[in-house]
Order: sequence, then C-alpha cells, then structure tokens
Amino acid sequence: MLHTVAGRAARYLLSLPHRKVAPSPQAIAALARFVEPMPPGPEPPELVIRLLDEFGSPATMAMGGPSFFGFVIGGSLPAALAATWLASAWGQNAGLYVSTPGTATLAEVAMGWLIAVLALPP
Repeated sequence: MLHTVAGRAARYLLSLPHRKVAPSPQAIAALARFVEPMPPGPEPPELVIRLLDEFGSPATMAMGGPSFFGFVIGGSLPAALAATWLASAWGQNAGLYVSTPGTATLAEVAMGWLIAVLALPP
C-alpha cells in the first residue's frame, strides 16, 4: 500500500505545475462522495486511499505549484514529505526519552535550532 500511496502522491505533485491553482467546480461538487453515514465496519484500506486520491486530490488548492501566490499556508517539499512519511511509520511520541530516544533526541535538536533561529535565550 505504501508503494501505491507513493505513486499517487508523486503523480499529484507532478501534476501541480500543469493544473489550475483552484479546484474546478466539478471537483468541488465531487466531494459529495465523502458525505455519507459512518460505515458499519472498516473499509478496505486500498479503497480508502483510492477514494481520497480520486475525489480529494482534484479538490485541493495547488499550493505547492508554481502558480500559487496566496498565503503561505501549505505546499510540500519532497524531502519534508518523505520525512513526514517516515515519522508517521515510526509512530513515536517524542515526549519521553526513555520510551522513544530517537524521536526525543530529534525534538531536542529541533528545539535548539528554533531557539538559535529566533535568537532566544537558552
């Protein structure tokens, strides 16, 4: 499934330079596909991903594309997206070093960098 999602995400990112920034009225209308009662049980993960991509992706604002000049509220660099996928796969909570030393260390480093960038006292 991760390979499928990676392919769908890559296609989405590659489409951004060639699409309009705003979603079409048809794409917005198609979001009605998501409005339904809660299913009685789990859906196949492949179906969920397919529906998210087929109906969700076209209805997004192309914030990561070269024609978006709005507020800086989104957009994704490939390295940041890949790091997010890896962090999600780890499924760690960086709150306690004893239980998650890797992510706790990364959180400490990030805090240190943020303090330096903002020129705050340690």
